[in-house]
Amino acid sequence: MKNLFKFGFLGLALTLAFASCGNSTTKTEEAADSLADSISATTDSIADSLNNVADSLKATGDSIADSLKAVK
Repeated sequence: MKNLFKFGFLGLALTLAFASCGNSTTKTEEAADSLADSISATTDSIADSLNNVADSLKATGDSIADSLKAVK
């Protein structure tokens, strides 16, 4: 009989624990989505910056190559 009460209280405690944590999963998912969006925006920004640097280096290299051709 004592074990029956123990299992009953255990079941009640687990039910309350799952019920109280039900909303935290949506908050966690929202936080994960927000973090993913932030990481994506930062990654895109870094990629754009690297592309700008690469374009600048290419333009400088082309300018130097044109100058060397003019010297000959």
